[in-house]
Amino acid sequence: MSRTTRDILVTSALPYANGPIHLGHMLEYIQTDIWVRYQKVRGENCTYVCADDAHGAAIMLKAEQMGLTPEQQIANVQKEHERDFAGFHVEFDNFHSTHSDENRDLSTLIYERNRDKGYVVNREITQLFDPEKEMFLADRFVKGTCPKCDAEDQYGDNCEVCSATYAATELKNPHSTVSGATPIEKPTTQLFFDLPQFQSMLEEWTRSGTLQEGIANKLSEWLEAGLQQWDISREAPYFGFEIPDFPGKYFYVWLDAPIGYMASFKNLCDRREDLDFDHYWKKDSSTELYHFIGKDIINFHGLFWPAMLTGADFRTPTGIYAHGFVTVNGQKMSKSRGTFIKAETYLRHLNPEYLRYYYGVKLGNRIDDIDLNLEDFAQRVNSDLVNKLVNIASRCAGFIKKKFDNTLSSTVSAPDLLKEFQDAGDDIASFYENREFGQALRLIMSLADKANQYIDEEKPWVYIKDQEKQEQVKDTCSMGINLFRILMIYMKPILPIMASDAEAFLNISPLTWDDKDQPLLDHTVNKFKPLMQRVEMDKVNAMVEESKAEAAAAAKPVLDPNSPLAQEPIADEISFDDFVKIDLRIVKIIKAEHVKGANKLLQLTLDLGGEERNVFAGIKSAYKPEDLEGKLTVMVANLAPRKMKFGMSEGMVLAAGPGGDDLYVLSPDSGAVPGMRVK
Repeated sequence: MSRTTRDILVTSALPYANGPIHLGHMLEYIQTDIWVRYQKVRGENCTYVCADDAHGAAIMLKAEQMGLTPEQQIANVQKEHERDFAGFHVEFDNFHSTHSDENRDLSTLIYERNRDKGYVVNREITQLFDPEKEMFLADRFVKGTCPKCDAEDQYGDNCEVCSATYAATELKNPHSTVSGATPIEKPTTQLFFDLPQFQSMLEEWTRSGTLQEGIANKLSEWLEAGLQQWDISREAPYFGFEIPDFPGKYFYVWLDAPIGYMASFKNLCDRREDLDFDHYWKKDSSTELYHFIGKDIINFHGLFWPAMLTGADFRTPTGIYAHGFVTVNGQKMSKSRGTFIKAETYLRHLNPEYLRYYYGVKLGNRIDDIDLNLEDFAQRVNSDLVNKLVNIASRCAGFIKKKFDNTLSSTVSAPDLLKEFQDAGDDIASFYENREFGQALRLIMSLADKANQYIDEEKPWVYIKDQEKQEQVKDTCSMGINLFRILMIYMKPILPIMASDAEAFLNISPLTWDDKDQPLLDHTVNKFKPLMQRVEMDKVNAMVEESKAEAAAAAKPVLDPNSPLAQEPIADEISFDDFVKIDLRIVKIIKAEHVKGANKLLQLTLDLGGEERNVFAGIKSAYKPEDLEGKLTVMVANLAPRKMKFGMSEGMVLAAGPGGDDLYVLSPDSGAVPGMRVK
């Protein structure tokens, strides 16, 4: 009976186009790629698409920091991302960008369908506004303390510690990452997706088996608390798509980012006649749709995304599979320890299939975090892949070449063992299908042990010396090579390059899952070449040291793009002779008062050791005038007077800080007196 081929569409979460791929990111793409390759080896019609997530305030900030346009920034990063994914043999059928015509069209379509059904409303809200930059602040321009768990240094839309989402106005102790100023609240009109209308639909959908149990339980907390309307618009300046019927407002990045899955697939469909977009995305489609994501973004994928799709009359996902985070040597990835390892750094030192295998060993279908222990990593790869798997082929191939002209036996010498290997395919297939890669690999390695045990018991290196035992040796080694071939079928989703090299050695066409049932008999193989080298710890250590050096180098010239200091880079060098021309003096603030009509200035009367100076200082946001009077501070005494709108300023007082409330006039230690020179 013929088997019906499944039509499967698979995605990974879209990498953000503001920085490089690191080994934490690679877990998800390796996991997805293994699952997709398994489906393809099985003969399923499986398509894997992805894209760079190219919109949002952080992209704009990064581009400004780099001196590029956002379009230049995302184009450069996409090249780097595609290079790194290819380096780890992650094989997308299409890798696109959310900044695309397809995504603009589909985002507009989904928005308009939801709008026309009454699922989009507009209302006036209070939004944070930067009084220094005179601009509304997108969520990523605001940082503060999470209102749910009190984690500090969180962005204005969601907490990276507890995964809560909230309005930026709910942040505790907020500050603008653009200027450092404390934002004020200001009214504005925004668009909202009316998520509460989908409460009953989501209660049923999240318990339909689409999600892992732990994720469904987490989302039930949101549902039990009652869903809130979701703000889907952002103020300019914002890098994204302007909303067609709402000029000056832009789609929030999390509206068009998941639609990027559809856009990437649409881009592929337009180039391939065998794929039909509507067949995969229409409501009640018979196809399968799976998203592989990190556990930190499940609220967007498990609530907002299916509701938006339902409102727009598209199908919802068949499954959403979340994974945990990556630690290295039991700790959070660290730049100072060299364990924040970029993909390109790894690839300069180590075989990518080492990591594909190690992640495979660690991966199950739960949401547990995964630890990349570098010593265990080396030992596991060497023990399993080199000493067990490759060893089966290498110890048999030499005898077949030297004594039997590279031709395998025409009989199966151990039919029961062969059948055990073939029958194990059903369990291994089940493990792969259910994303239990670790269990699949444990079973495969137990079979590798049995293959090596069989060869040990048959002792071909002993019997090759006996002329009457030659055929027995041929049968033994042919059997070993056939067992190796079956194991490589099972390993092909994880080790695609090693599998390709094994196919070249075996002199066969690309392996499929069904090939396990038909052994190679009276078949000529090619000369065996080493299929994998051992992991050397000196290369692992060199990778760690290079990562440390990269982090140190990056810390010097480039500031955190979200830091206020990124807006004030260190000025050009000056000579010592230039520096000594600056006359710094201790002064006493005799009088401080507001300047009528000035938003930032205070007028200071300074005692310079018997001489009075009038200075205007931009410190109004940080100080009340009465708090300054009587203080000692430092001024530039030989700065040429400057005529200002409000009068003549005869010098400059020194202050430090990012701005806003975080600004401090310099104060000398006790013992200083007005007029004293600072040396």
